[in-house]
Amino acid sequence: MAVAKSLDQKLAILAKDRYHKSFILADAKDADMAFGIASPGKSPEMHAHEGKHRTLSQYRQQIRDIVQQGLVDIMLMSASTSDVLTIGEKLFAKSHITPAARANDTTDIHIVRGGTYAQVPSRPFSSASIDHIQCGKVACAEDERYLGANLGLYSCTFNNIPERDLETLTAYKNFRHEAERKGFKHFLEVFDPNVDSKIPPEQFGAFINDHIVRTLAGVPRSGRPLFLKIAYHGPKYMEELCRYDESLIVGILGGSSGTTMDAFHMLAEAKGAGARVALYGRKINNSEHQLSFVKALRLVADDQITPTEAVKLYHGDLQKLNIKPYRAIDQDMLLTSTANNYGATGTGVVISGTKPAAPATTTAPVATKPAANAAPATAASSKPKSSVRPRPAGIYPLKADGTPDFAKMTALQKQAYQKARRDAIYGK
Repeated sequence: MAVAKSLDQKLAILAKDRYHKSFILADAKDADMAFGIASPGKSPEMHAHEGKHRTLSQYRQQIRDIVQQGLVDIMLMSASTSDVLTIGEKLFAKSHITPAARANDTTDIHIVRGGTYAQVPSRPFSSASIDHIQCGKVACAEDERYLGANLGLYSCTFNNIPERDLETLTAYKNFRHEAERKGFKHFLEVFDPNVDSKIPPEQFGAFINDHIVRTLAGVPRSGRPLFLKIAYHGPKYMEELCRYDESLIVGILGGSSGTTMDAFHMLAEAKGAGARVALYGRKINNSEHQLSFVKALRLVADDQITPTEAVKLYHGDLQKLNIKPYRAIDQDMLLTSTANNYGATGTGVVISGTKPAAPATTTAPVATKPAANAAPATAASSKPKSSVRPRPAGIYPLKADGTPDFAKMTALQKQAYQKARRDAIYGK
């Protein structure tokens, strides 16, 4: 007898009540379609001068461990890993967790040593086919389509370049049509621009929101994504998108690792603004102990503990396991700057700060259904405050709210700003 999937159950609940507190948590273990040898993350046994990484076998064992733990709702993998674990080992046959595979790999996620692909406008490309994901071969018989994963992540990157964005839209249209014919479900990821788009980064949220609703306006229910995966640009833009179309289930991507507080705080704040899904990849994979990190993440997602309590719980678990944390707990309480796309050229909502996050006394507010005549959220509303924290004064021009003032930056300052973001992920 097939095991009911928690994803299906939660989507059914949210379809009836968009503001129900149910929250979908995904582990994004598809990094091998982006980062090459570094994909599995640093080996726990590494020495600083060696820089060794885990092997692919160790990466897949982490997937098995997290599936056995049972606290996430989706496990996102590459098509090759899904073939091994979903089809070969039948890892998900008796699990409530839904297997999913990355259905395309646009050029902006081709992060290879010495490569410059992420610095040029994104181009659509797919290594895997729907049939490969569903049954592990180039053409599936109809009774084979549910042997593998039947859920895929499709990713789009819009750069405000008409010919490139049209190419992206055309590829997504073709994918949707094929997916509908083959009964393949998908969720839609929309990255921030990966090159200079002539759009101020603080306006990326508006640019992305408009692209999403414009694109999906031409898609009937039969071809729509189950949910979205987008960069979190703060409560204002999350509330705006959720309020516009209550049928949309909006999820956030984790972006680069940052501190432990970054991960927990972003999830709690995004949920308070209306998000109902979080897909964390690097934040989970680069943690000191993934099972403990996921446990704390689940408790935050289910409103059981606050982000501050979650950081304390996580550090307590590390101590019990005799695992040395990357940072002292006071440093791990800081909110820092994290990039939200693979190439580290996007803008996150949290800018490097020098003070710990204020201790939370209650769980982050859960978004409630707005009144029928409610006005759109504004930056000055009484909604949850953005997690923006200013950089130390004197490095970049700042606005009154402490966010970078890109209009006043010189070309050199903009370059320095983006370099600092890249260094935060890849190191200097």
